[in-house]
Amino acid sequence: MRWIFTVLIFWAMGGPVVARQHYWEADYDSLTRVLPQQTSDTARLRVVQHLLDLHPTNVQALPLLDQLLRLNKQLQVLDAAPYRHLRNGLVLWQQGNADAAALDTIKVAVTEFDRLGRPIPWLLIDLVTLYNRLNQMDARKRYYEEKLAYYRLRRATENVAACYVSEGGYYRRMGDYNRTLNSVLRAADLVRAYDRPLYVRELLVAGDVYADWGNRAKAVQYLGQALRLPEFRRIQGLERVFTFLALSRLYAEGDHPTTALHMVDSVLTARGGDAAERKLSQAYALVQKGRVLLQMQRVGPAGQLLERAQQLGDSLRIPMSGRPGEFELDAAWAWYYTARHDDARAESHWLLAYRKATAARIERLRPEYLKQLIAFYDARNRPAEAQRYSRAYIALTDTLNAAQNTFHVAQYESERMEQAQNAQIASLQQAQAVQAVRLRLGQWLLLGALLTVLVVSCLGAFIYRQLQVNRRTLAQLRQTQNQLVQAEKMAFLGELTAGIAHELQNPLTFMKNFAEVSTDLVEGMNGDGDGQAPALETEILAGLKQNLQQISQHGQRASSIIKDMLEHSRSGTGQPVPSDLNALAADSLSLAYQGLRATDKDFYATLSKELDPRLGPVALVTQDMGRVLLNLCTNALHAVRQRQRDLAQQGTSGPASYQPTVTVRTRRPTDSPVVEILVSDNGTGMPAQVREKIFQPFFTTKPPGEGTGLGLSLSYDIVTKGHGGTLTVETREGEGTEFLITLPA
Repeated sequence: MRWIFTVLIFWAMGGPVVARQHYWEADYDSLTRVLPQQTSDTARLRVVQHLLDLHPTNVQALPLLDQLLRLNKQLQVLDAAPYRHLRNGLVLWQQGNADAAALDTIKVAVTEFDRLGRPIPWLLIDLVTLYNRLNQMDARKRYYEEKLAYYRLRRATENVAACYVSEGGYYRRMGDYNRTLNSVLRAADLVRAYDRPLYVRELLVAGDVYADWGNRAKAVQYLGQALRLPEFRRIQGLERVFTFLALSRLYAEGDHPTTALHMVDSVLTARGGDAAERKLSQAYALVQKGRVLLQMQRVGPAGQLLERAQQLGDSLRIPMSGRPGEFELDAAWAWYYTARHDDARAESHWLLAYRKATAARIERLRPEYLKQLIAFYDARNRPAEAQRYSRAYIALTDTLNAAQNTFHVAQYESERMEQAQNAQIASLQQAQAVQAVRLRLGQWLLLGALLTVLVVSCLGAFIYRQLQVNRRTLAQLRQTQNQLVQAEKMAFLGELTAGIAHELQNPLTFMKNFAEVSTDLVEGMNGDGDGQAPALETEILAGLKQNLQQISQHGQRASSIIKDMLEHSRSGTGQPVPSDLNALAADSLSLAYQGLRATDKDFYATLSKELDPRLGPVALVTQDMGRVLLNLCTNALHAVRQRQRDLAQQGTSGPASYQPTVTVRTRRPTDSPVVEILVSDNGTGMPAQVREKIFQPFFTTKPPGEGTGLGLSLSYDIVTKGHGGTLTVETREGEGTEFLITLPA
């Protein structure tokens, strides 16, 4: 059963569909804390796989992949090929000088995951970093367009959304705001169903893009929508840095520098994440804060912040474009030196910023830097340079504007409005069709109801008539049943009465005969006078004494029969209570042995008690069940004593090799609702004809005067009628007997 459960778990883990509800929203840090607490390799492998799905390329990914491959080598439940390729790609990635090989290897891993049909949205999103580092923008565009078509055909929602996220980043880098927003909003609509934090992040990106595009109203709309969602509080790491930097830029452009400083300070004071990520966040935040301070004419503090940002940028080798956005340190230095009236350095940094944006193909920054260069040269009366950069600016903006919407609203928003209107129209049409169907259905239902009433009325009349017939028949059957029960009772009563009369007749006949003989002896003594010899009187008195003893013995037997009959009639009147069956069985065996030893001092037997400690309390009428066990143990002891005597009569070697043994055993069978008590002996056993009669009243195999024949009959009634159990016997003549009692647990 356990292996079936394991296979089902990993079918759900490795199959084509991963449970979407809350899976992608899981907190990475919480999973990391839970991992060491897993007690089984199966659970540990499941958590490791989940962590890799959420962050497949961070610094912890490589040791997690090693752990996954090691566990899977033992369990053999996953196809390890994609994870091996991913591990090899990460090793190359972390070398820093093998990005091309790392990209190719991880693309092979993506292909392997696609073969398995496993969603890998975050691996697709993280793969963008390698394309950016290699500056392969055209290859990046082609790859994600091909992947998007592949995943849309297979309805792989998570991977489709990841491709839209990656395409949005590409178009933003190219300065195509319209296509950027089309991709970002499509991604937001898809991830809303399964990853609410990512949905919030895409809304923030949409707001920031609108701000860059110059549509402040739309920027405020999307940023405000994201901030109002409860999932915004779960945004951590670089995504949170991106959010607050976007808000800071928006407030700075809206001439709210104090609020802009507050937003950027939220980044600088944040804690959490690894050391490299914190340093990267601080570098971006220092650049933004320096620009806000320059806007507030606080040049000195701005320069100090930019120095710190420069140190972090050089130590971390921060590229111009990264996950938190564009790292515009050179532009910030240009503004700083412009404020310090250091034209040479300002010009140098503007030119450096423009060259870096051109080399990295960040098309959205190039127009801005060209505008700044034109204004810089125009203000310093350098028309040749201003004209040259003006021509470059016009050519670039013409290219970009051809792809932009004049109203600075994403085309996809218009598509969404049209889709909503079409959906509303379709809903109205559907409602009208449903209403028409309901009207027709109502007419048919009315006709059907009338027919039903007619049929039910006819059936009711037929059933009423049949009921009257059945009542008469039932009354006759009950009368017949009562007669049969009464006849059965009378037959049983006659059989019981005959048995009682027969059993009482024997001791009463013996008592009558011995009394008559005693009377004759007394009359003989009185009739002979004084001439009787003393020896004869002594003999007569001895005979009288023996007769009186026989009368007493048979009187006691008659009394015992009557007592057993009274006990038979009183059995089963108590209420069951939870009892210690082990203790009751052990006490019954000891009492039976002590009782037999009291009458036969020379008798010894081995008593074996095999009591199940897992038995627990059992609901019993303790007095009745004690009577049953005492009777069974007594019978077993009589049987082993009889076999010992028989062997002793046959020869001298028998008794020495025979050890009388009586065993009482209790047990609770696994997955069974009953408990069992076994009383076994190695006595004489019973022949088949005796075994068939042992539970009948007044049947006994003991010598005359030693049993009434009611013990086993009484025991059978107590077990079956009083406790709802069973009493069965297994025996082999000359080998022994075993009684089995089963009781409800």
